[in-house]
Amino acid sequence: MNNHDQAKLRWGILGAARINERLLPAIVEAQNSELVGIASRRPGAAAQTLKQYAPCYPNVQSYDNLDSLLNDEDVQAIYLPMANHEHAEWTLRAIEHRKHVLCEKPMALTVADIDAIETAARRYRVTVMEGFMYRFHPQHARVLELIRSGLIGEVRSVRASYSFMMRPARMYRLAEDVSRGGGAMWDIGCYAIHSLRMFFQQAPRTVAALSKYVESGADITTSGVLDFGDGKFGHFDFSFERARRCEYEIIGTQGGIKCHVVWQLPGDIPIISWWTEDGRFAEERMPAANHFRLEIEHFSDCALNGKQPQLSFDDARDNCRTIVAALQSAAEGRTVKI
Repeated sequence: MNNHDQAKLRWGILGAARINERLLPAIVEAQNSELVGIASRRPGAAAQTLKQYAPCYPNVQSYDNLDSLLNDEDVQAIYLPMANHEHAEWTLRAIEHRKHVLCEKPMALTVADIDAIETAARRYRVTVMEGFMYRFHPQHARVLELIRSGLIGEVRSVRASYSFMMRPARMYRLAEDVSRGGGAMWDIGCYAIHSLRMFFQQAPRTVAALSKYVESGADITTSGVLDFGDGKFGHFDFSFERARRCEYEIIGTQGGIKCHVVWQLPGDIPIISWWTEDGRFAEERMPAANHFRLEIEHFSDCALNGKQPQLSFDDARDNCRTIVAALQSAAEGRTVKI
């Protein structure tokens, strides 16, 4: 074992995916983490990713084979940004090597796989979390605080809209059928459903969804409604063929709150606005924060100190169950019970 600062979690990255542009520097910058390895199946890709995003860290190992990283005893935790249909298999492999795992969303494409991951995590006593980085940005805690204060009364509906124009370099997201994790639902729709579920105290009962598909069987646009009972609805809308949008809006019995930029990119200003029936209105600008770094620091703290992650297996299951039902609804043209 190398002489490392024991207060830091030692990370390996399993895959040279594009998200490393944001995630790799976050591991390097986080107070309680240290990057020690990266692996890719593409020869030279791991070394190239390191050179591109962490040129000042020459001591990081790069591997042209994924198992070599899992077998590296210096690596304590794995960040897994592979293709959606590979998440469950490689999360389980990493757990069996006694590694903590931060798996990029979605954790898995079926609830059964999430159950298997939880069972393995308990058996090997490791920390596992689904990687919804946006949840670690302070703006969402502020929104929840405003709701708890009673400002907008009881939450009755939430709308989440996520979209961007798909560039040619990202067309791989549409290469697979929805059953293999391809398309807008598994890529950005999971954020929309996750963010609107945050504001209801119960799981949705039914879902009705509509999709536009491309030749591969992947959805390029999906829109739908979740029924939480008692007239409470969650509206989701996402697309790869519309201008960039990443917002949610909550309407209560006495007012509303809007989060204007959910996916915070460098340079974005976090803005929340709210209004009430009695004529009050405010726009709150919050300090910039790197939600990737905050996610890494939270996960590292949980793994190092045996704490439960903020995003639980139950949360991952509920999101997966909802997504699978929404995809079924769109495919069959009917409302589906969740």
